[in-house]
Amino acid sequence: MNGAETLRELTGKLLDQALRAGADQADALAVSGAAVSIDVRAGQLEHAERADGVDIGLRVLIGGRQACVSASDQSDRTLAEMAARAVAMAREAPVDDDLGLAEPDQLARDTDAGRLELFDDAAPPSPDELRDMALAAEAGALSVAGISRVEAASASHAERRMWLRSSNGFSGGLRRSSHAISTIAITGEGLGMERDWASESRVFRSDLPDPAQIGREAGSRTAARAGARKPPTGSFPILYDQRVAAGLIGHLLAAVNGTAIARGNSWLRDALGQQVLPRGLDLHENPLLRRMPGSRPFDGEGLPTVRRDIVADGVLTGWTLDLTTARKLGMTSTASAMRGAASPPAPGITNIRLTPGTASPADLLRDMGRGLVVTSMLGSSVNQNTGDYSRGAAGFWVESGEIAYPVNECTIAGNLREMLMSLTAADDLPQWRGHCVPSLLVRGMTLAGA
Repeated sequence: MNGAETLRELTGKLLDQALRAGADQADALAVSGAAVSIDVRAGQLEHAERADGVDIGLRVLIGGRQACVSASDQSDRTLAEMAARAVAMAREAPVDDDLGLAEPDQLARDTDAGRLELFDDAAPPSPDELRDMALAAEAGALSVAGISRVEAASASHAERRMWLRSSNGFSGGLRRSSHAISTIAITGEGLGMERDWASESRVFRSDLPDPAQIGREAGSRTAARAGARKPPTGSFPILYDQRVAAGLIGHLLAAVNGTAIARGNSWLRDALGQQVLPRGLDLHENPLLRRMPGSRPFDGEGLPTVRRDIVADGVLTGWTLDLTTARKLGMTSTASAMRGAASPPAPGITNIRLTPGTASPADLLRDMGRGLVVTSMLGSSVNQNTGDYSRGAAGFWVESGEIAYPVNECTIAGNLREMLMSLTAADDLPQWRGHCVPSLLVRGMTLAGA
């Protein structure tokens, strides 16, 4: 019996047990995974880890009540105990009349994920090959002048299967693979120490960049940060580098999530149909892209996924909804449900793309004149009701349209609604990322530095 058949059988047994125990409706999720990661330091093996296992989860619904349970043991006794426990928990849960599985006519008919190329059929890299990849990345970083040492260089490979089955008749599964390389480099010593990183991840190993190239990128980024100091305080334009720009758009995505909207806890709760980005900018989701780790033909409730616009020509066109939040808002699910073995479905986002601009990052630097380029961020303070925003940042100070010196230990602040409306997008749209967002220039933010 192969992996998919084992998971399918497990979910079938769980459903049978749940219905026998008294559930009105139920769905079951089984996930198996195996991963190998290798870390090196100073040319030697630092850490090797292998992990594998199976997790199973069951959700039961009884009269507008639900409960979720999970386990890693697959014995028949455990399955029966899970079902009995879930039913008992559901009977004590509060009533929510919007809970429920999809209607049969809503379910995905084509559940074959093969067309999305989510799994690399080539032989996985051996531990020795992973070690050699990590060593090459480390050597690449150390080849950059000014790098004192490499804090970590790692290479990993993982495979994952999942199967979802529901009492409404849905049954479907996915198989995924991932290959990743990352490097963290350090320059300077003591209080003058600075670090930066580079990493890449792909579904197919053949799509990964050369490990040495990833290491050199980490080294170059780190060396450029030598001698960082605090910037001045005031109101300045801020250029979000491609590496962190997706985080800014992530705040918009969180604000249009159906859970936040249904609770009234969003600074965009009244913005449907209004302009939230400058004209000419589109923000869309496409779960059907080939070779992307977040792609999927169906969502966590068995609905067929589709490409959709979240923002079109700057105008907010819709929320991100699963079945429950859609019912609460009197709308239709956007097939955005995500779930884990231990949790019920909730709205989520994958494969986002923001329209790139026509100016290069260098053009935007010249345009901003004096301000800050942000390349890394830490901490976050966002008021979910007002959109007031404050984050720690590091990057590079710009004078007369050119990089002047690296900066650290500063805070940038503003209001997200105003910030997003002042965006100018660069032309450097990245590829191979779940959130493809180019560098973004935001004008008139508050910077607290020296």
